[in-house]
Amino acid sequence: MSNYKDTLNLPKTAFPMKANLANREPEMLKYWDDIDLYTNLRKQGEGRPKFVLHDGPPYANGDIHIGHAVNKILKDFIVKSKTLSGFDAPYVPGWDCHGLPIELNVEKKVGKVGRKVDAPTFRSKCRDYARKQVDGQRKDFIRLGVMGDWEHPYLTMDYHFEADIIRALGRIIANGHLNKGYKPVHWCTDCGSALAEAEVEYEDKTSPAIDVRFSVLDEEALLARCHHPDGHKGEGPVSVIIWTTTPWTLPANRAVSLNPGLDYALVQADLGRGTERLLFAEALLKDAMLRYDCDKYQVVAYCKGADLEHLKLAHPFYDREVPVILGDHVTTEAGTGAVHTAPGHGQDDYVVGQRYGIPVDNPVGANGVFLEDTELFAGKHVFSANDDVIDVLKAKGMLVHVEALQHSYPHCWRHKTPIIFRATPQWFISMEQKGLRKAALQAIGEVEWLPDWGKARIEGMVQGRPDWCVSRQRTWGVPIALFTHKQTGELHPDTARLIEEVALRVERQGIDAWFEMDAIELLGDETAQYDKVTDTLDVWFDSGTTHQCVLERRKELGFPADLYLEGSDQHRGWFQSSLLTSVAMHGKAPYRQVLTHGFTVDAKGQKMSKSKGNVVAPQKIVNSLGADVLRLWVAATDYRNEMNVSDEILKRTADAYRRMRNTARFLLANIHGFDPAQHLLPPANMLMLDRWVVARAARLQDEVTQAYEAYEFHHIYQKVHNFCAGDLGGFYLDVIKDRQYTTQSDSVARRSAQTAMYHIVEALARW
Repeated sequence: MSNYKDTLNLPKTAFPMKANLANREPEMLKYWDDIDLYTNLRKQGEGRPKFVLHDGPPYANGDIHIGHAVNKILKDFIVKSKTLSGFDAPYVPGWDCHGLPIELNVEKKVGKVGRKVDAPTFRSKCRDYARKQVDGQRKDFIRLGVMGDWEHPYLTMDYHFEADIIRALGRIIANGHLNKGYKPVHWCTDCGSALAEAEVEYEDKTSPAIDVRFSVLDEEALLARCHHPDGHKGEGPVSVIIWTTTPWTLPANRAVSLNPGLDYALVQADLGRGTERLLFAEALLKDAMLRYDCDKYQVVAYCKGADLEHLKLAHPFYDREVPVILGDHVTTEAGTGAVHTAPGHGQDDYVVGQRYGIPVDNPVGANGVFLEDTELFAGKHVFSANDDVIDVLKAKGMLVHVEALQHSYPHCWRHKTPIIFRATPQWFISMEQKGLRKAALQAIGEVEWLPDWGKARIEGMVQGRPDWCVSRQRTWGVPIALFTHKQTGELHPDTARLIEEVALRVERQGIDAWFEMDAIELLGDETAQYDKVTDTLDVWFDSGTTHQCVLERRKELGFPADLYLEGSDQHRGWFQSSLLTSVAMHGKAPYRQVLTHGFTVDAKGQKMSKSKGNVVAPQKIVNSLGADVLRLWVAATDYRNEMNVSDEILKRTADAYRRMRNTARFLLANIHGFDPAQHLLPPANMLMLDRWVVARAARLQDEVTQAYEAYEFHHIYQKVHNFCAGDLGGFYLDVIKDRQYTTQSDSVARRSAQTAMYHIVEALARW
């Protein structure tokens, strides 16, 4: 039999048959490192238009998870595509290094501050722990193929960074946005500290929902303010009925709030104590009576909430009067239309209480236990005290109804335990006193939000948020480096100079420079008149001032950034803290565009958790399938929604990767020996089919470029995959095999096909 092999133009390439990504990728990364690729790209980009994607800092605690991988890979897509598009696109990664999670992990090893270890040693251990976490996460991010200045990242615990955080606080003080107040804040009894809005998660919780009588002290005064349609005032004692799901807050009750515009009804009924008259919002009357299983009742009077302002009521178990006050926070969504008001335990309660000059009472300690002077409940934890409060109400005859209610309740994001509102002396960035809320809302309108629903989301959050509590009672954090007058509580009149002096010391010694410093070193003879603040700053303030500490400080960057890109939870986290500090300091947003991505979930759309066994670890993926497969999955998924991932989904992605790689290998193998300088044909000399596929590749390149500009990476994947698997693999490459293999090697038919394949490779690989 004759052997015709030597008469054929068989494909030939050194491009391996198998990708073997898990082994080859580390070799490629080492090569990039050896040639210092990132630095060389920066040098080549000098003088080009700048594009700055500012990295939101992940927390320096634990291994990276799939959400971290998604975030960093998306950023890498953008930075590299901007670089290839002619921009100078630096990427400076960063880490958030202070805060409670690090403290808790260090406590497990060395014990609590003051018991087994002193504060300076503890802070040193925290710094060492955070540095080790950064090193581990950095290694994983590099393994994902993410290119950046990994040798010089920003760390919020670097001395110069800590100093700049203090300077940022000074700028905010100088602009009049900081004050100290005794206000209710989210408080975790396990943390022993206030929590930021972004540190609060809402989970279902079952609580006792109770209806309680507040007796009217001057019944005739109430009746005189009402309209009696039948001329009959009714019989029995008169009470205003409140409804609450936090019985433990009743010891701190100081008022009952009604809505001034709501209609209220005075109802005569017998709920088991004999005939009595009870006040409800008219819209909630039927629901309340159904709840009490009472079908016989009579409305004897009507009034507006505003008619009962300043009416005196009796506290249900303490010997004190409480007034009726008015507030728009009272609604008819649930309850009775009368709200028990404890300014020390609720934001709405505090705000309405301030209007009426009502004292802020907080009988609860940092550990969630009632203080020793709390009548009836001293020494009891607030949540276990719910039953005790109910028992006292029963004994006093003031409990109308109790039932278990499942509702959404705030929990600590670290401990996953219910938190409380608790009034404590804290430092706040005011949303109102210098118009920060209004200015922030205006700044939001000047930013491009992608997807566009992000604008409405953050607007709603800023519009409704309380003052920002920026103080924490912790050890590992940047100090609120202030001195307050012992008698007046006012800041030292030379605060601006003192802050800069402290910042200079912190640049040399870190935050210990403040904590270990004797006040006399700065205040001299004035020392006895002032207290040195020992609180630390909220870590969201740390990361929220990176526009000052990174964008403005690093010459390769710039303020404002072109783009912030994080998960959609950062509308109430980093996007918002950065916005508020930037507006407070500079009067404008720190970013021109904000892009958000969804959360990663399993194939069924469920949240990932170790208990469910559905966690997909990026380390496992890169060690088996390779980082390129993980990156391709990110590219293939519409990140604007939840991103489904599982072993099966990744396997399908690997198959798609293999198909596209095989297409690339076929193209390279069939242009072996093709020298474009000698063999490239002009379009006029090419076969019609070859001209068509080149035009198709050119159109694809335009579409891909447009998709990159719009950050629509899933469209890029779809178009490239369809082109490789459909136009090429399913049609063109199959059709040209005969002339590619059997015609003369330098024939027009073969050179035409090779010219087309050369242009296709260019379209796929070059910009």
